[in-house]
Amino acid sequence: LWQRLGQQTKNGKTCSQCWVLFGMNSALPLLCVVVSPAAERLRYILGDEDDAPTPTLFTEMDTLQHEGGELEWRESARWVKFEEKVEEGGERWSKPHVSTLSLHSLFELRTCLQTGSILLDLEGYSLPQIVDEVVERQVEDGLLAPELREKVVFVLLRKHRHQTKKPIHRSLADIGKSSSTSECLSVCVSTYHSQSRSMNDISDAPSTDQLKNKFMKKIPRDAEASNVLVGEVDFLEKPFVAFVRLAQATTLGGLTEVPVPTRFLFVLLGPQGKSKSYNEIGRAIATLMVDDLFSDVAYKARDREDLIAGIDEFLDEVIVLPPGEWDPKIRIEPPKKVPSADMRKSVFSLNELGQMNGTAGGGGGSTRTEGESLDGRFCGGLFLDIKRKLPWLLSDFYDAFHIQSISAVLFIYLGCITNAITFGGLLGDATDNYQGVMESFLGTALAGVVFCCFGGQPLIILINAQPDNGVIDYMELRLWIGLHSCFQCLVLVATDASYIIKYITRFTEEGFSSLISFIFISDAIKKMAGSFKYYPINRGYNPDYVTMYKCDCQAPTQESLSDLPVVSTDGSKLNGTALDWSQLSKKECLKYGGSLVGNSCKYVPDLALMSFILFFGTYSMTITLKKFKFSRYFPTKLRKLISDFSIFMSIMTFVGLDMLMGLQTPKLIVPTEFKPTRSGRGWIVKPFGKNPWWMYLASFVPALLVTILIFMDQQISAVIVNRKENKLKKGCGYHLDLFWVGILMATCSFLGLPWYVAATVISIAHIDSLKMESESSAPGEQPQFLGVREQRLTGILVFVLTGVSIFLAPVLQFIPMPVLYGVFLYMGVASLGGIQFWDRIKLFLMPLKHQPDFTYLRHVPLRKVHLFTLVQIICLAVLWILKSTVAAIVFPVMILGLMVVRKMLDLVFSQHDLAWLDDILPEKDKKKKEDEKKKKDRKKSKGQDDDSNEEVRKMSLCTLIHVERIVYSCYYGHSANTTQ
Repeated sequence: LWQRLGQQTKNGKTCSQCWVLFGMNSALPLLCVVVSPAAERLRYILGDEDDAPTPTLFTEMDTLQHEGGELEWRESARWVKFEEKVEEGGERWSKPHVSTLSLHSLFELRTCLQTGSILLDLEGYSLPQIVDEVVERQVEDGLLAPELREKVVFVLLRKHRHQTKKPIHRSLADIGKSSSTSECLSVCVSTYHSQSRSMNDISDAPSTDQLKNKFMKKIPRDAEASNVLVGEVDFLEKPFVAFVRLAQATTLGGLTEVPVPTRFLFVLLGPQGKSKSYNEIGRAIATLMVDDLFSDVAYKARDREDLIAGIDEFLDEVIVLPPGEWDPKIRIEPPKKVPSADMRKSVFSLNELGQMNGTAGGGGGSTRTEGESLDGRFCGGLFLDIKRKLPWLLSDFYDAFHIQSISAVLFIYLGCITNAITFGGLLGDATDNYQGVMESFLGTALAGVVFCCFGGQPLIILINAQPDNGVIDYMELRLWIGLHSCFQCLVLVATDASYIIKYITRFTEEGFSSLISFIFISDAIKKMAGSFKYYPINRGYNPDYVTMYKCDCQAPTQESLSDLPVVSTDGSKLNGTALDWSQLSKKECLKYGGSLVGNSCKYVPDLALMSFILFFGTYSMTITLKKFKFSRYFPTKLRKLISDFSIFMSIMTFVGLDMLMGLQTPKLIVPTEFKPTRSGRGWIVKPFGKNPWWMYLASFVPALLVTILIFMDQQISAVIVNRKENKLKKGCGYHLDLFWVGILMATCSFLGLPWYVAATVISIAHIDSLKMESESSAPGEQPQFLGVREQRLTGILVFVLTGVSIFLAPVLQFIPMPVLYGVFLYMGVASLGGIQFWDRIKLFLMPLKHQPDFTYLRHVPLRKVHLFTLVQIICLAVLWILKSTVAAIVFPVMILGLMVVRKMLDLVFSQHDLAWLDDILPEKDKKKKEDEKKKKDRKKSKGQDDDSNEEVRKMSLCTLIHVERIVYSCYYGHSANTTQ
């Protein structure tokens, strides 16, 4: 049934390891898989996907040391993922590094496992009992002379000395002890000798030092240990080798540095003169034990051949460095990103046997989630969103109880009030103060709290969006536009229109999010540049002419003086002629009608320069502190704490600098009274008033444009937040989000407040500030991203604080606006991080040899990458121009146009290229799924034939294993028991 054929493979080369399965009938397709015999064996060992994942292994290597004629096991290296050695001085551990092994040591290890004793699933409860079992097996197999039994047991039960960090005061004390008398030294040595002669050196319970070892924080809770013991003795003529796997992990007292139960034990004792070779073999087996693939083999191996197959597969993947071009003494730093072990293991999965080629699509996580399917019922999507979010309601609150949430609240709060003040001022100018900063604060608080309490994705942050003024009664018309838009949003919710987001691919996401990011960056720079206009640099100042600079207060004319009532400091009224105008300040001079005369009257301090220092200092310090968790200084928890509170620390630093300098830089101005910005208007807008009746109906047209903008802005932002890369676990709620946005539009319209929609940049900043990383990571391994702290409380607190900011005005008035502009700049720049579009733009400026090793560059020609990027740049430029001109009214339609452009790209690029640069559109996925369904139907229709041939297939599998064993034994030149 299986034939080993020397036929031509797809690449034109002869394949000597190509196994071809001929099916029993037409329902079984022809399958050709190029694998080695070792890989074929591992496929049946690791092919069962239902098995529980194997625990993480902590490996410790102890070497046998001779101290004054006595023996002890001394820890020399350890592995969790990377290797750490005890330095030659014996005082410290080396930095974690990638293990570099000699090829010869791997072959010697393979020989050791072929000739040594293999004890699998040994019932062991203590080290002496395990040692007795191993030695007895060696004697039974004829590998060890019976008279050497006691000597081997004696050596294996010697005391284990582990490498521990000594505090500074202990080291200084040791220095003082070094000058002690020889009498004391001899007593100490004799005492040590007497202890080491004891056969009870290995205690059953962990010692106090083991329990207090801080290294346990680096090891996962369910980890198990593998111990490697290597050394040379004078009574052996050939190596003593044993590999033991215990049936249950057992704590063997002081055998291991940390109190972790031992599952594996590898022992190598040999004749003297080969200690270096023994150490290299020990390092080889220790490195294999922490390899993800081999550790699975070690846990599931059935016999010696399975372990050897694991080594052979490891050898197939080994990369050899030429000795003349590489110094073996160089320690390779751990990579920032380790290749996924799942990809290596998937090759050995029986379920994935027919998927060896994989699928393209390294363009990065799909944006499609379970909330995007078309339900077909009235409000079906809305009910599914509510059903999905209800089970998480309680955890949405108690999951927020973490110190990280405090830093997120402070960060997003300052961003929200800055946005409310900035856009509130613009809104006041555009609406003749019908809406201003006060309405912006109140609306932000109201809409934000409601959305975070009841919305489908509470991590989204809302900001205001508003149209321009220019009609008879702005507030009344705006009310009707809001009501029509609310109705349209509810219709979209009822008809499951959010299904359209399946067509929002990376192309549309990145175009929209890049536009919003550039708006944040440009607005921050424009505001900063405006400081140089209002507070110009004094370029005409010359220190040599300081004696000529003066400014006098000139009194007004006599007619003006007689009519000018002047109030003195004590409250009495004086005549203008009684004043000494030369002694008045600048403000008093102008207040009493005087004029300033002199060449220094227009002098102001360099506030623009100071503002720039505050602006750029806040931005640069935030960037630096945010990356501080990757630095080498301070403990891990302190570095992470500094990184989490980077924004708050930067703001406080430069607020303090501004207060120290005492310059009149522009400050944050917060309303201090709870009343509408424009006098004469109330908090409720009446629906009928000055506008003609037809205006109520005609407002449906501008409401349609507003609805398109609200819908696209909200859903694109939600898609970006819900991306697979963020590892959100509580599901999405596109329909529920749009429902509450529509309700809030009607509510805010009646109250005369701005409308609110998802803020892309601030929402991304909210996500980044709540990212969680693994607390226990192997030495040298980068912390693993676990997901986002999904909860509602941070958003609620942000908007509650925004609402009560009126009462915090005495404190907030000390914050300079340039500091907040720096925060805006950081938000814009930080949101560009991780955007593939921005990475591809930078490729235009890089020579080919200096370009990063992006995955898509391996699969897509560079000219096509540049063409795809150029199309995105053109679309972004068109959106920017439309936003900045009078044609901004069609801006919502142009966002929809991005989806049309993406559809047209199917005519220019192949699906393979788009799979790496973007996401595949639903039609392509649908066609692929339909083809798979047809294949399944054909197989199902022939199910009876398949059942009748089931026994034949089982016989075929047995024949395959039988033939593979024969070929395997011939391939490696050693005998195999083929009768098995």
